[in-house]
Amino acid sequence: MYIFLRVFLKKKKKKDIKAFSSIHPLSSAYPGPDAEDVLLKRDPVVPLIAPVSGLQPLSWSQDHRLAVCTSSSLSVMELVCDVHSNKQDLTLHRTSIPVPAEEYKLRVGPSVELSEAMVKFATHSDPTVRQAFLADTVINPSVGVHKGIKYASWSPLGCDSSGRCLLACLTLEHRLTIHNSHKHLEWNMLVDLTKKYSERLKERNYARKDNKPPQANLLDFDELQRRFRMQTPLRMEWSSIYTIKQVQPDNTGVDLEMVLLAVLMENGDLVLWKFVLPFTDGADVSFYDIIESGVTRPSDLAWWEYENADRRMSGLIVGSEVGPVKIMPVSLSGVKGYFTLRHPVILWKECDEIAVENIKCVPMIHPIHKSSCSLIVASRGCYVFWCLLVISPAGLNVHNSHVAGLHSLPVVSLAVSQQGVAVYTCSTDGWIKKLTPTFTESTLIFKQEEMMRPENLTGRRIHGIVVSRNGAYIALVSTQGMVDGYHPINRTYQVHFVTLRTPEAAAALLLRSPTQNLYKMADLLDLVRWQILKHKSIPASLQEELDQKIREADSPYLWRFKLFLVRILYQSLQSPNTDQNWKPAKEGSKVFIRDEEEEEEEDGEDKEVAVKEEGEPGGEKLEEEENQEDHRTEVQAWMNTVETHLMRENMKKVLGVVYLNTWLAENISIPTCGLVEYLSKDTNDRASEVLIGHIKNKMNKQTFSERCSLCQDVLPFTDHKQTMCKNGHMWLRCALSYQACQTLTFRRCLLLDSIARLPEPEDPEWIKKILQAPCTLCDAPMI
Repeated sequence: MYIFLRVFLKKKKKKDIKAFSSIHPLSSAYPGPDAEDVLLKRDPVVPLIAPVSGLQPLSWSQDHRLAVCTSSSLSVMELVCDVHSNKQDLTLHRTSIPVPAEEYKLRVGPSVELSEAMVKFATHSDPTVRQAFLADTVINPSVGVHKGIKYASWSPLGCDSSGRCLLACLTLEHRLTIHNSHKHLEWNMLVDLTKKYSERLKERNYARKDNKPPQANLLDFDELQRRFRMQTPLRMEWSSIYTIKQVQPDNTGVDLEMVLLAVLMENGDLVLWKFVLPFTDGADVSFYDIIESGVTRPSDLAWWEYENADRRMSGLIVGSEVGPVKIMPVSLSGVKGYFTLRHPVILWKECDEIAVENIKCVPMIHPIHKSSCSLIVASRGCYVFWCLLVISPAGLNVHNSHVAGLHSLPVVSLAVSQQGVAVYTCSTDGWIKKLTPTFTESTLIFKQEEMMRPENLTGRRIHGIVVSRNGAYIALVSTQGMVDGYHPINRTYQVHFVTLRTPEAAAALLLRSPTQNLYKMADLLDLVRWQILKHKSIPASLQEELDQKIREADSPYLWRFKLFLVRILYQSLQSPNTDQNWKPAKEGSKVFIRDEEEEEEEDGEDKEVAVKEEGEPGGEKLEEEENQEDHRTEVQAWMNTVETHLMRENMKKVLGVVYLNTWLAENISIPTCGLVEYLSKDTNDRASEVLIGHIKNKMNKQTFSERCSLCQDVLPFTDHKQTMCKNGHMWLRCALSYQACQTLTFRRCLLLDSIARLPEPEDPEWIKKILQAPCTLCDAPMI
């Protein structure tokens, strides 16, 4: 009773809350007041070809891909911040993973015994047993199998062979598979975890964790239910990336990275799978552990990961359909620096028959106590349950409560913005609310705001919301809504993108980005790109602050940001393409026969028009076009200057690695002589002069020329993008190693900025490491 009274009294103290937030603001890592929500709808609106499915149909990855669960496929939309386009609309690459056509059935024992059990329970004399069997959609095949995607979960960035995210996909047929994408378009299934776990259970004779074989067979209804529920997945979530040490045959230790996938089964078991990174083959996945949570009727799952200077722990938050929420300990004994919770932590123990859904966990810094803490939020009917976990020298402190009065109908979806730590909730009535946490000495206070939606989104039923990685956009999937006051006959579903930040706030976050990676901040970059394309200029304040930061700290990230701004400015100055390429060209023109009198009349009219045009200021238009062309030429030269600076800095970095890893003068795949000659052209670069002197002393006057594979002629190093021999054979250069790519296959960056050659078996590890780096110009991974 105390919990709900305290929340209801909060409405009377709004003035006190505002005053308190000014005294105790959130830490600088989570800017609150300066990141005000600005809801502006972005085009295009993406239509879906099938209805959405699953309770949480939207999921946004760390590499800016949005997965939408539908009844026919998993639709994936990738947000690309395209520097080669002058269109203001969002650039989205659409792909999909179709639902398998073949029907999938869980294996729980011998087929003969299973068929006999199906016949027995379908005609059982006990109506309670017969009704339970007929109503169970998992066990009873006569109910019919639903097609569609139930849930999708993205792994952290850097898990697949291209350094991107893996995608775990769960169908309504309870099939759990892992996928990765290749070059924007192709999706590959790497492993079927449901099949793999079924084979493991069959080998163990469907025993529990204690390895005791079951006493009953499938003709016992409780045993039949247990075998189905122990391998029916409900949810799955990825952990963070952990570093483990693996002992080699020669007793040397090698650091490897791994990620865990936790799968919540219908009986409450938590099955953990281990993926060694980069994950490329399904045979490399291994069973890690199984945790018996004891939660009856589980509903949702999330990872809890606490990290402080000297203490790191991990656990799994499990919610139930009847109300309780608790954290189960996860043993990470092989991971250095991680401790294990001694006992499960009860976050909410009341069995009030209110289902727990949409569990989210956010790591935060307590601004008053200056310590790490975790904020856990979840939806429970019309309420939002929150729990603050703070680890102090005295132990683990748990503060929990509910936020009431948000919605009159149950909360459908809940999303959390990591930047600014804001919680967004959505109900079936279509209203979106924002909760902003404010710390007190011992607890939290949530400020409630009602989000003003764009006009064309009113009157729609919203099925899910999700926030982009850096909080720039909120994506929502909705129905078409009413047309002229009437509901349409066929219901259609659409995905909308709405801005959450102003371009000025996005630029400020980009300038003080802790990640120092443009690719990871692509959603914020797109807001800045949109502003430049609209106004055809770079904001003066942004340009001044960026130049000031470059003078203070000459980092490659700031130069890449500057190159991005100049590129978008150049695209904004391009005249729009009015040619319609789909129209056929006119190959000939018609010939008209006219009388001489008509020709004389038209000649006279043309002369009058020419006399009128002489008096008009037609020269001003021509002068304006010349000024625009001069501006474009100036921006082009500016862009080339910034790009050359980035390339030269990367060349010096590559030559430094060559100097450290070549003990003798040897002919390696990196064109050392060409790089030295290219850098020597700038006599004002003192760092280059020192590095070139060391390289020349080590080479001992030896030169290794790079030759054309077709005619064996010398390839000159005059341009960092391409090279051409005397016989006219032209090759593109690798932007990472600067070797001429003379093979048919090579990798390209996601934004098509540059190319990189594929590593060869004879390349040493330090060269392979150079070739695994992201793009020099935009930080995007090479695929």
